[in-house]
Amino acid sequence: METQLSDKKRCRIPWAMQVTGWVIGGIVLATIFAFIFGYFVMLLWNWIMPELFGLPEIDYWLAFGIIILARLIFGGFGGHSHHKKSVDNHHERYYEAKYRRKFDRKFEKFNKWAHYEDYWNEEGREAFEKYVDRKKNGIAGADTEQGKPRYERETPE
Repeated sequence: METQLSDKKRCRIPWAMQVTGWVIGGIVLATIFAFIFGYFVMLLWNWIMPELFGLPEIDYWLAFGIIILARLIFGGFGGHSHHKKSVDNHHERYYEAKYRRKFDRKFEKFNKWAHYEDYWNEEGREAFEKYVDRKKNGIAGADTEQGKPRYERETPE
């Protein structure tokens, strides 16, 4: 048992070397992927763009430059960290809750509008038709307080 334990200790690669290996391997794979992606961009460009828009064909390095330019303009080169995402979600939840409460307080004052659609379906059309007939025919009562526009009505002080 002693020998098995000491064998495991001897064969183990230090943690720092493992991390370094993963980082270097990731960089190499990302570089290979970028070059392959550049090649496919070049193929697609040369296949589609000259026929559709009359643009000239491009070489590999120009396609690679287009990828870098597009990445700078539309995506940046920063990675997407989970920490930032959780912080953003925290702020979103906080502000959503804050403004939801604020909105709900304001909405309580105007909750009469919650029944507007039901009123319109039941009584509104008929009431509106009566109102239009009154306006068309110039029926008396238009000079009463209710018939005046809101800005002409006397307001109690």
